[in-house]
Amino acid sequence: MSKSFETQGLIHSIGDTTEYGNNGFTKREFVIKVTGEGENDAYPNYLAMELIKDNCGIMDAYNLGDEIKVHFNLSGRLWSPAGKPEKCFNSLQAWRVESMAQAGNFESSIPGFDQTPPPSAYDDDVPF
Repeated sequence: MSKSFETQGLIHSIGDTTEYGNNGFTKREFVIKVTGEGENDAYPNYLAMELIKDNCGIMDAYNLGDEIKVHFNLSGRLWSPAGKPEKCFNSLQAWRVESMAQAGNFESSIPGFDQTPPPSAYDDDVPF
């Protein structure tokens, strides 16, 4: 079982959905430039992430340069080709993507949503 992580960043590139094999397995890759706490713009980190199967369409809602939060699983596989040294492959499999622009303005984007706090539940002037 892989562990879940999250990170945020700017979308650097979005690949096309690609089908592999005869069983209909699909994969879509995208790259983000990591932003947020602890990141140094002088030494940017870029992460290649992938969406698989039904999740490939998630990136249709985003454009290059959008800031997103990505929830992903880290997984790895060993491959032992005949007569060659063993290799290890790692992948960051995204399963949820959220817009950072909408995250901060969620309540204010809802028509009729009042951001003032509700009045106190305690009322000294009881009618009976």
